[in-house]
Amino acid sequence: MSVSVTFLGGLGEIGRNCAAIEVDGRIALIDCGIMFPEEDMLGVDLVLPDFSSIVDRADDVECVILTHGHEDHVGSLAYFLREVNVPVHVSRR
Repeated sequence: MSVSVTFLGGLGEIGRNCAAIEVDGRIALIDCGIMFPEEDMLGVDLVLPDFSSIVDRADDVECVILTHGHEDHVGSLAYFLREVNVPVHVSRR
């Protein structure tokens, strides 16, 4: 069994929480967050994770799993779903 974890954002920063868990070539995305721009990011409204490597493998993506409803964990979901049509799993609470 081959397992890899790739962080698309959220490491060393507050926001853009997003990780790709790949098992035997199939991918689940954990969270899909945004980051609000820093003061020096003039003209930038939102900072999204870099989904390009995942979009390139859209047929391998099984789902998105959201841990909770804060913007830094779910704010870029609509942008991702425009590119990759997969189920989204959330808890009821």
